[in-house]
Amino acid sequence: MSALAEKIRRARESRVPVGDFFFVIRRPTEIEMIDFSKSRNTVDLIRFVVGWEKVKELDLIPGGDGHPAPFDAEACLEWLKDRSDLLVPVVNAVIEAYQAHQASLEAAAKN
Repeated sequence: MSALAEKIRRARESRVPVGDFFFVIRRPTEIEMIDFSKSRNTVDLIRFVVGWEKVKELDLIPGGDGHPAPFDAEACLEWLKDRSDLLVPVVNAVIEAYQAHQASLEAAAKN
Protein backbone atom coordinates (compact mmCIF):
# COMPACT_ATOMS: atom_id res chain seq x y z
CA MET A 1 0.00 0.00 0.00
CA SER A 2 1.33 3.40 -0.96
CA ALA A 3 2.20 5.66 1.97
CA LEU A 4 1.07 8.69 -0.03
CA ALA A 5 -2.27 7.08 -0.93
CA GLU A 6 -2.76 6.26 2.76
CA LYS A 7 -2.15 9.93 3.64
CA ILE A 8 -4.77 10.97 1.06
CA ARG A 9 -7.31 8.54 2.54
CA ARG A 10 -6.54 9.70 6.09
CA ALA A 11 -7.10 13.31 5.03
CA ARG A 12 -10.70 12.34 4.25
CA GLU A 13 -11.30 10.94 7.76
CA SER A 14 -13.28 12.49 10.58
CA ARG A 15 -14.59 11.43 14.00
CA VAL A 16 -18.34 11.29 14.50
CA PRO A 17 -19.91 11.10 17.96
CA VAL A 18 -22.94 8.80 18.06
CA GLY A 19 -24.43 8.03 21.45
CA ASP A 20 -21.63 6.91 23.77
CA PHE A 21 -19.35 6.01 20.86
CA PHE A 22 -17.16 7.69 18.28
CA PHE A 23 -16.94 6.38 14.74
CA VAL A 24 -14.10 7.26 12.40
CA ILE A 25 -15.50 7.72 8.92
CA ARG A 26 -13.78 8.30 5.63
CA ARG A 27 -15.46 10.68 3.20
CA PRO A 28 -16.32 8.87 -0.04
CA THR A 29 -14.68 9.99 -3.25
CA GLU A 30 -16.74 11.17 -6.21
CA ILE A 31 -16.35 7.78 -7.91
CA GLU A 32 -17.44 5.94 -4.77
CA MET A 33 -20.56 8.10 -4.51
CA ILE A 34 -21.37 7.49 -8.18
CA ASP A 35 -21.19 3.76 -7.46
CA PHE A 36 -23.41 4.21 -4.38
CA SER A 37 -25.95 6.22 -6.38
CA LYS A 38 -26.46 3.19 -8.61
CA SER A 39 -27.17 0.75 -5.77
CA ARG A 40 -28.58 3.09 -3.07
CA ASN A 41 -27.77 0.27 -0.63
CA THR A 42 -27.16 1.69 2.84
CA VAL A 43 -24.84 -1.21 3.66
CA ASP A 44 -22.48 0.12 0.97
CA LEU A 45 -21.93 3.24 3.09
CA ILE A 46 -20.96 1.31 6.23
CA ARG A 47 -17.67 0.46 4.54
CA PHE A 48 -16.69 4.10 5.08
CA VAL A 49 -16.53 3.44 8.81
CA VAL A 50 -12.81 2.86 9.29
CA GLY A 51 -12.52 2.95 13.06
CA TRP A 52 -14.32 3.30 16.35
CA GLU A 53 -13.64 4.48 19.86
CA LYS A 54 -15.24 3.57 23.20
CA VAL A 55 -16.70 0.35 21.75
CA LYS A 56 -16.38 -2.70 23.98
CA GLU A 57 -16.99 -6.31 23.09
CA LEU A 58 -19.83 -6.07 25.62
CA ASP A 59 -21.49 -3.51 23.33
CA LEU A 60 -21.23 -5.93 20.41
CA ILE A 61 -22.08 -9.22 22.12
CA PRO A 62 -24.26 -9.80 25.18
CA GLY A 63 -21.98 -11.12 27.91
CA GLY A 64 -18.88 -10.00 26.01
CA ASP A 65 -15.71 -8.59 27.53
CA GLY A 66 -15.82 -5.09 29.04
CA HIS A 67 -12.50 -4.03 27.54
CA PRO A 68 -12.24 -1.85 24.43
CA ALA A 69 -12.74 -3.86 21.24
CA PRO A 70 -10.22 -3.35 18.46
CA PHE A 71 -11.87 -2.09 15.29
CA ASP A 72 -13.05 -4.87 12.98
CA ALA A 73 -14.79 -3.78 9.76
CA GLU A 74 -16.77 -7.00 9.42
CA ALA A 75 -17.93 -6.90 13.05
CA CYS A 76 -18.83 -3.24 12.63
CA LEU A 77 -20.98 -4.08 9.63
CA GLU A 78 -22.79 -6.84 11.53
CA TRP A 79 -23.32 -4.63 14.56
CA LEU A 80 -24.55 -1.56 12.71
CA LYS A 81 -26.93 -3.55 10.50
CA ASP A 82 -28.79 -4.44 13.70
CA ARG A 83 -28.53 -1.03 15.41
CA SER A 84 -30.48 1.57 13.45
CA ASP A 85 -30.00 4.02 16.34
CA LEU A 86 -26.30 4.03 15.43
CA LEU A 87 -26.51 3.18 11.74
CA VAL A 88 -28.66 6.14 10.69
CA PRO A 89 -26.45 8.85 12.23
CA VAL A 90 -23.28 7.18 10.93
CA VAL A 91 -24.62 6.87 7.39
CA ASN A 92 -25.92 10.45 7.53
CA ALA A 93 -22.45 11.62 8.60
CA VAL A 94 -20.85 9.85 5.62
CA ILE A 95 -23.31 11.51 3.23
CA GLU A 96 -22.92 14.91 4.91
CA ALA A 97 -19.12 14.68 4.68
CA TYR A 98 -19.41 14.09 0.94
CA GLN A 99 -21.92 16.92 0.50
CA ALA A 100 -19.74 19.36 2.47
CA HIS A 101 -16.77 18.47 0.28
CA GLN A 102 -18.81 19.02 -2.87
CA ALA A 103 -20.02 22.38 -1.55
CA SER A 104 -16.44 23.47 -0.84
CA LEU A 105 -15.38 22.48 -4.37
CA GLU A 106 -18.26 24.46 -5.86
CA ALA A 107 -17.44 27.50 -3.72
CA ALA A 108 -13.78 27.31 -4.74
CA ALA A 109 -14.74 27.09 -8.41
CA LYS A 110 -16.77 30.31 -8.11
CA ASN A 111 -13.79 32.26 -6.77
